[in-house]
Amino acid sequence: MEHLDSAVQTLIHGSNTLFILIGAIMVLAMHAGFAFLEVGTVRQKNQVNALSKILSDFAISAVAYFFIGYWIAYGVSFLHPASMLVEGSGYGLVKFFFLLTFAAAIPAIISGGIAERARFGPQLCATALIVAFVYPFFEGVIWNGNFGFQAWLQAHFAAPFHDFAGSVVVHGVGGWLAFAAVVLLGRRDGRYRDGRLVAMAPSSIPFLALGSWVLIIGWFGFNVMSAQTLGSISGLVAVNTLMAMVGGTLAALIVGRNDPGFLHNGPLAGLVAICAGSDLMHPVGALATGAIAGALFVWAFTATQVKWKIDDVLGVWPLHGLCGVWGGIACGIFGQPWWGGLGGVSLASQVVGSLAGIAVALLGGFAVYGLLKLLVGIRLTQEQEYYGADLSIHRIGAVSQD
Repeated sequence: MEHLDSAVQTLIHGSNTLFILIGAIMVLAMHAGFAFLEVGTVRQKNQVNALSKILSDFAISAVAYFFIGYWIAYGVSFLHPASMLVEGSGYGLVKFFFLLTFAAAIPAIISGGIAERARFGPQLCATALIVAFVYPFFEGVIWNGNFGFQAWLQAHFAAPFHDFAGSVVVHGVGGWLAFAAVVLLGRRDGRYRDGRLVAMAPSSIPFLALGSWVLIIGWFGFNVMSAQTLGSISGLVAVNTLMAMVGGTLAALIVGRNDPGFLHNGPLAGLVAICAGSDLMHPVGALATGAIAGALFVWAFTATQVKWKIDDVLGVWPLHGLCGVWGGIACGIFGQPWWGGLGGVSLASQVVGSLAGIAVALLGGFAVYGLLKLLVGIRLTQEQEYYGADLSIHRIGAVSQD
């Protein structure tokens, strides 16, 4: 019997390790989606820079999160002998890998907002600071119960802040960090003339669409594998993810009037919004959540560029910042039993938790980018921006005419 119990435990640990490893690989693949979404949206003279930023940011994020960020969030260090790290089939190591892919999504989100005029080196420094300190602080508060914030919400509103897969913890924080960076960086040269918006068309709709599709597919690993163990997997999460994606697509198609840029970002808006409540909502509630997010993105992106004159190149603040906060609040609405949800969630807690995410991101974003702007500068020179980040930074263009 002892041998049987040992074999069963080994099988369980091995299955859970494989489960979360597959999730980590799927979310890792999403970073290719971030890269090609940016490549397709920016002008051709900045395509190489877009690809280089996403990969470099991931490498910096891995080091920062391994040595500092994961310890801040969960109190876990990997500076132990390998014989200790392989316990439980190395599940703890693979869990780190999975959560690293979430942490590295933060600079990937920011990258799209600051594209075409940000200096390369200072952005890598910002990535290190954000992934080592800013993001793990809020991650630990929400997902590990640090500093008693969740216990306080439980005591006052009968439920903690619920964010199953990171509508606010990942996307909301990333979007509001990007907002701070975009404001401090300023607009691209020539984006506005005589107070009016000057169109800068995407360089490649096929690349933009490819990026969107890669993100859509990887998102099922992002959400479903957030269960983190095979025994906790839920088909409800998968179908809610699907329905929110569909809702965001249809809303963006209608409100965006067939614009392919809006069409391919609409599903992403729906997916951002469903992360928080994908384990609680009824699929119809997920469809509504995604549809509202898709429409919100189109409206907010247009207002950001035209009315408020904030030059957020990929619209990452509307997509991740606003739709992420909407997802946190939507969880408190459509997660309730009277909307067909599973319950156990408080709208008040969802609002307070979402506002807390905004506050941490804005404070962290203005502190990190403000400090770098003061010390080393964060923007390309006017001449470098004119020739493009590809030639100015990487000394090579995306396409050879020879």
